[in-house]
Amino acid sequence: MTKKPFSLNLFIILITCLFTATILGGCVPSQTQPTWKSSQTAPPSDIETQSLDQQNTPLTSPSKFKNLPPVKVAALLPLSGTHASLGQSMLKAAQLALFDLGYDNFNLIPRDTKGTAQGAANATTAAINDGAQLIIGPLLSSSVQAAQHIAEQRNVNIIAFSTDEKLANSHTFIMGFTPRAQVERITNYSLSHGIKNFALIAPKDKYGDLVARHFQTTLQQGGGVISHQIHFTPNDPGIINQIATLKDRDQNQNFDAVFMPVGGTLTDMISSALSYNHLMPQNIKRLGTGLWDDPTIIRQSNMEGAWFAAPSPRTRAKFERDYQEIYGATPARLATLAYDATALAAILAERGYRQSGGLNPAYDTASITDPRGFRGINGVFRFNRNGIVERGLAVLEIRNGTLVEIDPAPTRF
Repeated sequence: MTKKPFSLNLFIILITCLFTATILGGCVPSQTQPTWKSSQTAPPSDIETQSLDQQNTPLTSPSKFKNLPPVKVAALLPLSGTHASLGQSMLKAAQLALFDLGYDNFNLIPRDTKGTAQGAANATTAAINDGAQLIIGPLLSSSVQAAQHIAEQRNVNIIAFSTDEKLANSHTFIMGFTPRAQVERITNYSLSHGIKNFALIAPKDKYGDLVARHFQTTLQQGGGVISHQIHFTPNDPGIINQIATLKDRDQNQNFDAVFMPVGGTLTDMISSALSYNHLMPQNIKRLGTGLWDDPTIIRQSNMEGAWFAAPSPRTRAKFERDYQEIYGATPARLATLAYDATALAAILAERGYRQSGGLNPAYDTASITDPRGFRGINGVFRFNRNGIVERGLAVLEIRNGTLVEIDPAPTRF
């Protein structure tokens, strides 16, 4: 039975700031299967993309990436092993970009990292030997570290999905949702709205320590004060008793908000303990990071009125609907990174080939770090020369079990 082609009307995403461009990309099944080309997919639907040039050019029709030379891009993902479910979801997201692709000669080469450093090294070598001109992925920091040494020796740049800023350099670009930007955004927003005194409750682990340092630095720069700090060992139920010490003997507290860089069930445990100790959400603002972009957290009654910084949910809503319609499942939150990275690879290929007269895709460092940036499913972003992504984030409030965007993400840099 022949499948009926579907129309995604995909997506108003990933736009360069001075040149009108489309967002497109491709993805492939697994390492043992052949490279996919956009011509192997359903016909691409008409797309509208926004130009973000300095004159705010209105909506325009995209080019269709026709009659351009071939380009090969490798996608390194954990398609097997512990993180296979996430890797497969990211692969499917990239395939949505491929369905929206109008570039007949765009080839995405999938390689399975198996979620290990050795697997990533093998995948990188194989992809480059197969002609990859750019690598998107890997996901895990250990895999990125293994891949980057090989790629640099072969003069191939990497756009990785990791959040580990220590791995970033002029050839490895870190695209993940880094905690630094989230912390700075929510902290500065809180300070600008009159909150000056804070409590900090953070786990003693790599993430908690990193985020706590960013929070302290941002507060010092903005004139805020941390009056109480709790650093707890993960899985230690004693955190409940420590929260009881946040009030003095007269049951008073000298802070107006508590920064809680935690996710999952820990969020409910800590927020409920705060309420149990009469530190109610209507009096003590809960502040957090993108870990709270989670339906189970949003529905928690003790998180009512909480604030956190993250990409706007509005910009990815259509992507999530289309993914659900096609695959019958909810995409992993990180799947949007795969779509945007695949799209970015296509847009840079077109730009480079058109500007060089068909000689090279624009996969050099100068092109990837274009200061005008790009617009993707997760909003505007750009890579700094140090290889770390800079994103335009929204401030979100949890209200009646939903997310409300109380301070929109910027639309340009």
